[in-house]
Amino acid sequence: MAQDATTGSDNVEMTDQQRDEQASQLVDRYSLWSGAAGLIPVPIVDVVVVGGVQLQMLRKLSEIYGVPFSDNMGKSVLASLAGSLIPASTATTTAMGVGSLMKGLPGIGTMVGALTMPAFSAGATYIIGKVFIQHFASGGTLLDFNPPDYREFIKAQKERLHRFKSSPPTN
Repeated sequence: MAQDATTGSDNVEMTDQQRDEQASQLVDRYSLWSGAAGLIPVPIVDVVVVGGVQLQMLRKLSEIYGVPFSDNMGKSVLASLAGSLIPASTATTTAMGVGSLMKGLPGIGTMVGALTMPAFSAGATYIIGKVFIQHFASGGTLLDFNPPDYREFIKAQKERLHRFKSSPPTN
């Protein structure tokens, strides 16, 4: 059994269910890291760091699913996904940009930016990760990724996140 040095997993020997579970855990972890990156107090720098976290997540998801990856292709695919989602999710995209820029305003702007950016960064990273799990699990690669094919899936993920955020915890 050969172990993958980059992810520490036995990709060749994993079942589809194990691979999907590992990928979901990775997306959860990177979503938290994106949320933390959203706390960076410098406007625009936070957005750049979140983009780097998302690129690293895409790299790791590619490794889990055995999909060839390059930084240039990863950046291109993430940019095309973001570009195609702007009409479908203008509120989220705008809120992320405004949240980042608000950090440049002393006082209330800093506070508003610090409260909004982590949530939007984590949510966007989660949705991007779930899209690529779906794409890679169905045999897709970075070369055949077509963002409009995932609009309904993205909409369902956003609704799921919204329900999760608005439901009270149960114990």
